[in-house]
Amino acid sequence: MRPLAPLLLRATVGPVFVVHGTQKLFGWFGGHGLDGTGQFFESLGLRPGRRHALVAGATETGGGVLVAAGLATPAAAAGLIAVMITALRTAIWKDGFEPGTGEFEVLLAAAALSLAAGGPGPWSLDALGRERGGAGWALTALAAGAAGSALAVAAGRREPSAASTAAADTAAAEPRS
Repeated sequence: MRPLAPLLLRATVGPVFVVHGTQKLFGWFGGHGLDGTGQFFESLGLRPGRRHALVAGATETGGGVLVAAGLATPAAAAGLIAVMITALRTAIWKDGFEPGTGEFEVLLAAAALSLAAGGPGPWSLDALGRERGGAGWALTALAAGAAGSALAVAAGRREPSAASTAAADTAAAEPRS
C-alpha cells in the first residue's frame, strides 16, 4: 500500500471519532455531554445511560486518537467498530435494516476495518515496532467489535430503566393498608 493512503485515512477518520467522543463526554462541538447523551442512551434501552455514554465516548475519543497516531491500530479499530455496530443496532436500524440510513456509521466502521486490514502504514507509531495488518487482524477486529457491541447491548438491556426503578421505589415507599 502506498504510504500516503493509510495516513490520509487515519488523519480524517481519527479526528471524526475524537469529535464524536468528546461530544458525548464533554458536550464539545455541539454535543450534549454525559448527561444528555446518557438520557438518549436510556431511551434506546442502554442502561444505565450515563455509563454507556461514558464508555462510548471514551472508546470513540481514545480509539480516534490511536487511529490518528497509527498506534495499536487493530485494537482501536475493534473498539470503534463496536461503537458503530451498537449505534446501528440501537439507534439507526432498531426496527430492522432500512436502506438509505446508517451510511455514515457503516462508512466509519468500514474505514476502521480497512485500517485493521491494510495496517496503519509506514508513517505511524505502529511502524516503529511491528506493524500489524492483514486479513487475520481485520477479522479479529470485526469479531471483537461485534462481540463488544453484543455485550454492550445485552448489559444495557439487563439493567432496569431509571423510570421503572423510580416507580418501584415510590410504590415501595407508599403506606400499605
